[in-house]
Amino acid sequence: MSLYPEARFVTSAARAAQFLPDEGAEVAFAGRSNAGKSSAINTILNRRDFARTSKTPGRTQLINFFALAEGQRLVDLPGYGYARVSKEMREGWRELLGDYFDSRQSLAGLMVVVDSRRGVLEFDLQMLDWGRALDCQLHVLLTKADKLSRQEAAAALSAAQRELQDLRVSVQLFSVTSKVGLDQARAALAAMLGGNWGHA
Repeated sequence: MSLYPEARFVTSAARAAQFLPDEGAEVAFAGRSNAGKSSAINTILNRRDFARTSKTPGRTQLINFFALAEGQRLVDLPGYGYARVSKEMREGWRELLGDYFDSRQSLAGLMVVVDSRRGVLEFDLQMLDWGRALDCQLHVLLTKADKLSRQEAAAALSAAQRELQDLRVSVQLFSVTSKVGLDQARAALAAMLGGNWGHA
């Protein structure tokens, strides 16, 4: 059963004027286009096809707003950094994301979805820097952990924690397939929305 049974899609925004009112609390999900962001959202919310997944990375080209509960939202940000997208489209996405981070006082938390096999890359760090500038809570999901051996997964987690240790970022392993880290991710989302976040 979903922790947010009333969750629903509200609107998509292609420019800042289309954003929902900046009130309440929202948690944004960001990640490279092939990191499994939409699948992670669906699994955390236990809602099949809530955030649309695609076999073609980079299909999330708008900022999508979802209502989770009264005064609480989830925001699905455009995937970034995928090579097959034109330079003009990448610049458009970067401008849209910049407008979002510049204007959202209601942003309580940012979850950055990172493929555990690739590690934290430049675009991921830019997302975290944007979130840190707003002083919101930062959490990294190292997805596709099921594709790594136990040793490889532990090494990926340690490497990400070392790289991000100065940024006040919490990091965890996560897998849509094996459900590794699912309870931890759900707890992180709830804590961010409720203003009860504390870093381990």
